[in-house]
Amino acid sequence: MRVVCKFCGQKGRIVSRDVLSTDFVRLYCQCGSAQCGHTWVAHLTFSHTLSPCAQVVDRLLFDRLRALPRAQQRDLFDQLGTL
Repeated sequence: MRVVCKFCGQKGRIVSRDVLSTDFVRLYCQCGSAQCGHTWVAHLTFSHTLSPCAQVVDRLLFDRLRALPRAQQRDLFDQLGTL
């Protein structure tokens, strides 16, 4: 992740961070220009998912299959076997 000083436009660096939750981090930043010396705090947050995690989709599928009665599970697997 790249941070830029809003006053002089030089690259900055993240010197530390404060993880407040899995969705929110406070970043403490410092300008890379010795003449500027600006320091600031930026917030990094999770916004939304564009493509779901494959592990989550698999977990949902397996949980859904387990919730089906055994007879329906067998029918489903029989149908899948004939594809």
